Amino acid sequence: DLRGWVKAWNENPKPFIWTKTAEEILESIAKYLKRINGSGH
Repeated sequence: DLRGWVKAWNENPKPFIWTKTAEEILESIAKYLKRINGSGH
């Protein structure tokens, strides 16, 4: 149950820490899109 998870998380919340920059994430997505382009998906 999602509501139960949210309630438990909010009792002891921790900040999300990004491990990549926005540029790195966008580059990764671009590489993925190039790979799947034309593969019949």
